[in-house]
Amino acid sequence: MAAARETDFGFRRVSEDEHAGLVGRVFDSVASRYDLMNDLMSGGLHRLWKAALIERLRPRPGMRLADLAGGTGDVAFRFIDKLNGGGEVVIADRNAAMLEVARDRAIDRCILHGLDLVCADAADLPFPNATFDAATIAFGLRNVTRREEALAEARRILKPGGHFLCLEFSPGVFPILRPLYDAYSFRVLPALGEAVAGDAESYRYLAESIRRFPDQETLAGEMRSVGFGNVTWRGMSAGIVALHSGWRI
Repeated sequence: MAAARETDFGFRRVSEDEHAGLVGRVFDSVASRYDLMNDLMSGGLHRLWKAALIERLRPRPGMRLADLAGGTGDVAFRFIDKLNGGGEVVIADRNAAMLEVARDRAIDRCILHGLDLVCADAADLPFPNATFDAATIAFGLRNVTRREEALAEARRILKPGGHFLCLEFSPGVFPILRPLYDAYSFRVLPALGEAVAGDAESYRYLAESIRRFPDQETLAGEMRSVGFGNVTWRGMSAGIVALHSGWRI
């Protein structure tokens, strides 16, 4: 019998079958406080990072976007706001609790058209080939069990000329800031998670998962390996975050 394939869950090695359930429990636990924690963890910087993603995306009327691992809808709602309802976006996320928050936020915003919520794994999307003009994934790729399959799926669902953008925390923080960043990640974040979300362990995992994520050049290489062209990346906030861009040529 072949050995089960393994992947990282934070600093632990687990089977791929186990990984999906472990990540699912993390987001089940934090879904109701996820947006508040994003503001507290980043000091609001996540809003600027997502604004940079939307600026790079350059939404246009009639554009159809797939927001993968789209969670509570931050990127999707920014896209809709930018086009004043003139585009169409699908939020695909495997976690039902996160999609419930996205649904409630959409209702609060009176968004009745142009938004679909689909419970789906980014590595196994239920969409036909060449369906979307653009695909995004923001702070979700490091939680996907099979990263390269998710990248291949993102390319598959894009039309020729379609644009893929990945916004993700990076291990490539400027060396001068690394001691402070590590102290914040492994001491402050779990304490904040416990105080606000009642869950220190989930935020400890999130800090660990960043350290296990590939650096900017490695991720760019993975994108090229599944067929993306014109791959570029831009570091932000002293290397804490990177925005990768690729095209289906």
